[in-house]
Amino acid sequence: MKLLIKNAAEIVTCSGYSSKKGKEMNDIKVIKNGTIVIENGIITDIGTNIKVDEKEYKVIDATGKSVLPGFVDSHTHFVFGGYREEEFDWRLKGQTYMEIMEKGGGIASSVKHTRNTTEEELVNLGKKRLDSMMNFGVTTVEGKSGYGLNLETELKQLRVMKKLNEIHSIDVIPTFLGAHSIPKEYKGKSDEYVEKLIKEMLPKVKEENLAKFCDVFCEKNVFTVEQSKKILLEAQKYGLKSKIHADEIVELGGAKLAAEINAVSADHLLQTSDAGIEKLANSSTIATLLPLTAFSLKENFANARKMIDSGCSVALATDMNPGSCFSNSIPLLISLATIYMNMTIEETITALTINGAAALGLEKEIGSIDKGKKADIIILEYPSYKFLPYHTGVNIIETVIKDGIVRRDKSV
Repeated sequence: MKLLIKNAAEIVTCSGYSSKKGKEMNDIKVIKNGTIVIENGIITDIGTNIKVDEKEYKVIDATGKSVLPGFVDSHTHFVFGGYREEEFDWRLKGQTYMEIMEKGGGIASSVKHTRNTTEEELVNLGKKRLDSMMNFGVTTVEGKSGYGLNLETELKQLRVMKKLNEIHSIDVIPTFLGAHSIPKEYKGKSDEYVEKLIKEMLPKVKEENLAKFCDVFCEKNVFTVEQSKKILLEAQKYGLKSKIHADEIVELGGAKLAAEINAVSADHLLQTSDAGIEKLANSSTIATLLPLTAFSLKENFANARKMIDSGCSVALATDMNPGSCFSNSIPLLISLATIYMNMTIEETITALTINGAAALGLEKEIGSIDKGKKADIIILEYPSYKFLPYHTGVNIIETVIKDGIVRRDKSV
């Protein structure tokens, strides 16, 4: 399969094979009136005045349109059963998280529903959600387990993601999040649950090769820094790279732990201290921020400006989940990042492309329009990337190309 994209008003390459830190995040590299040559799903040439025999190619004329790398949504919980719309309504009426928990809500509610949802049903639900993500320009997504909290359902969620990766054009990167919460049957016995994770769940996840990452919700009244470190270091022995839900509700030291154990990413970071930010800036760990969740919970946003100015590598992701953020809206995420988090649109694009790829350990394969990388590309309806925040909250993705194949095209 050969594909040629020509006459692009601009090609936003985000060029590079590693994450961008600090001021580098503003450098998105734009080629005017550009051409991209794709063969067998791989970018083989990019630039201006490129001459090829167009008869050999499927040709896309991108006159008057902006071309970017496909978006990478590097933190989601998109495989789940059941919904929590009542909880959202309760929250709008002023009930606290703890009050909702006492009613049987929160993660426990999603655990109950997911345990009772069949693998086939989860595949069908997941496929619909991936379709929606692709419409927003997402070409690679991370998905977490964590709504099982027992061996059977955790493996079920991960098997569903494996199946979806096989049948859907979006690449699905699986993360084991058995340490998402303390299951009710282990209330007051969190250390026992940690041992179950280490001795029973991790070996099975590895045996079936079901995950690339292991994640832990390091938070007050969930998993302590010591428990989180124990789980993640054990997971590393099984070849699972580390991610951490860090400093979301309380500054517990999750960001510092992430830097200490060389985690690939530390996520949320709403309450991270200046010391935590400094640790991240001096590490290879990506700071993954989730503004849709803060927005949905009416919380203050993570301090993206300070993190970038301090030299951190910042990624953005949706955190799509059934409770705190039932949204996968990239247009809303971009609006929040640029209008309320004081990120430039250039930094925001970097955070959703090359840095999102780095948060999944894929920065050498995707996340930019470079020779040798996978042809995961999106084309906007407009001639400039600056329309992404300007056409506020509106999806302006016209064409989605995944692995060099046109998967969505609103222009026809």
